[in-house]
Amino acid sequence: MQKVKLTISSDTHRKQKVVAIRFSYEAGLVDLLKREFAATWSQTKKYWWVARDKFDYKKFKKVFSFTYEIVVQDGNTDVEEVIRLPKGFIEKLKRVRYSDSTIKVYSKYFRDFQSAFPDKDLNKFTPEDINDYMLGLIEKQNISTSQQNQRINAIKFYYEKVLGREKLYFSIERPKKEKLLPDVLSKNEISIMINSTHNLKHKCLIALLYSCGLRRSEAINMELKNVDSDRMLIKIRAGKGKKDRYVQLAKPTLLLLRAYYKKSKPLKWIFEGPSNKPYSAKSISNVVKTAAQRVGIKKRVFPHILRHSFATHHLEQGTDLRYIQEWLGHGSSKTTERYTHVSNKDFIKFKNPIDDLIDDT
Repeated sequence: MQKVKLTISSDTHRKQKVVAIRFSYEAGLVDLLKREFAATWSQTKKYWWVARDKFDYKKFKKVFSFTYEIVVQDGNTDVEEVIRLPKGFIEKLKRVRYSDSTIKVYSKYFRDFQSAFPDKDLNKFTPEDINDYMLGLIEKQNISTSQQNQRINAIKFYYEKVLGREKLYFSIERPKKEKLLPDVLSKNEISIMINSTHNLKHKCLIALLYSCGLRRSEAINMELKNVDSDRMLIKIRAGKGKKDRYVQLAKPTLLLLRAYYKKSKPLKWIFEGPSNKPYSAKSISNVVKTAAQRVGIKKRVFPHILRHSFATHHLEQGTDLRYIQEWLGHGSSKTTERYTHVSNKDFIKFKNPIDDLIDDT
């Protein structure tokens, strides 16, 4: 029989920080919750809640995990206080200057690890324990190889960087790397996406992502001062790996940027959201996805596909792979070489045998 799902998340109720608890009504569960945690029902928010400073997650897990499935839901809420990370974990991540996105991912995955073993001392884990934990995630949740590696990295970071244990203390099995080819759009598809977008800010965003081969985070963090129109260059500051690089500023993109600036007058960031803060990652994804849907593109379109397309189209028009590597900010040429498997540059040289077998219609 499938377990009833208990979902917990952080929230604010009547100006008090609380842990919200949601589930399909069950009388026995309500009685147990009220008895063990002095939970209160909120008629306005439609959930049970416990004051954050009185919530004992380990006890909660112990009481309910045998009979119920517990889901920690972060979404747009902050669950940091629901499952407290070990002392020094966040501080170490910040000291070694990991990006905000990496800190968020490592924190989430290490909380998942903690929540899976509420009664076990973190100092007593063995490599076998962690490998069994990863196997459970693969079998039950079918996590991707990428996520598997990120979860391993988060766990190893705690033991090796925070606790300072030997690097080989945990010999955790790594998955074989998937050799996936990137999805790309045709030049025509990108053209109709840009030209059918009438919101100037959105048009400018799509053009910049594509023509400069930007990552989404690089577009978010780009400032007005990074645009050098005299030299027709854009400086990408502290991209992936904390590396600066320059990319070419195409004339059509510059003209769009000038028209956009004249109309919107951003103060610091090229793409600003409410209160002059940088545009959000979700907003950028929505802009790109909506532009593709508007013109009927059936492929799964996301911001990074514009970067893939930039590299592939450069390769197809004969640009040297070394330059593409520099523009993309790849540390290894092997990362860039995958675009050679996507480009149609070599395919169009050859005649297909079926050309002589089927009459023209």
